Amino acid sequence: MDLREGIVIRTHGGHYYVQSDGQVTDCTIRGRLKKERAKADVVAIGDRVYWSETEEGFGVIEEVQPRKSVLARTPPPPRAAIAQVIVANPDQVLIVFAARNPPLNPLMLDRYLVATEGAELPAVIVINKADLIEDDEDLEVPRMYTGIGYNVLFTSTVTGYGIEELRALLRDKLSVLTGPSGVGKSSLLNALWPDLDLRVGEISEVHDRGRHTTAVARLLNPEENTFVADTPGMRQFRFWDIDPEQLDYFFPEMRPFLGDCRFQPCTHMHEPDCAVQAAVERGEIPELRYESYRRMFEYGF
Repeated sequence: MDLREGIVIRTHGGHYYVQSDGQVTDCTIRGRLKKERAKADVVAIGDRVYWSETEEGFGVIEEVQPRKSVLARTPPPPRAAIAQVIVANPDQVLIVFAARNPPLNPLMLDRYLVATEGAELPAVIVINKADLIEDDEDLEVPRMYTGIGYNVLFTSTVTGYGIEELRALLRDKLSVLTGPSGVGKSSLLNALWPDLDLRVGEISEVHDRGRHTTAVARLLNPEENTFVADTPGMRQFRFWDIDPEQLDYFFPEMRPFLGDCRFQPCTHMHEPDCAVQAAVERGEIPELRYESYRRMFEYGF
């Protein structure tokens, strides 16, 4: 059997589009691989696979190479509770929010950050539409994340600010570009690589929400050795395989205090002599972040 190596750049309705040597082949998957679907998504964008040709332009995936990393989420009901792999083998996650229109929602951003911490993936926070920043108040939340230790990059497709820095971050990596709808993910990609000509949606003035312009996750390959997973905006981001009792570890600023609480384990919600709550009171842990932790712990993901 003549096996070829490739990378899955798109999946849709049981079809897996594999790129090899600049060509894209429409593949199905071998029957024995389908049996593994009960555990998790067997093939996702970003997967490195071995495939064989069945006829010109078509093939079958024979083997999926081991994944070095995964970004996954719990699928929304009524699907079975299995890991829904968003992207396989990512090197980093770029979480895009807008400075304004729609307004930056730190509680939503924290959900993305916890997911990347859980997946042990580096996260870059991209604050797009920087040209809409009006005063120092607009910088308070981004500065909070910089203080925690996250890499925060400001960009504007209107002025070109930060675009080349973003390009340098993406080059020679497989990156996930994610975030809520309407923040300008497609506009950023168009600014980086105009030949992509991605469709850009408008913001609803009534609800101040973006319309979904990316319907299916796909892996873009705008430069040699550079891949970008352009994912649909996810308004409901459910975590996969994160226990509430482990949640505190995924807030990096809480980690220095986790062993100092009087009670072990500690939920950091109501226990006396809690080192985390004391750190919040001293201003060493931002109140906004602690509020995110409380909401995730109390109400689930």
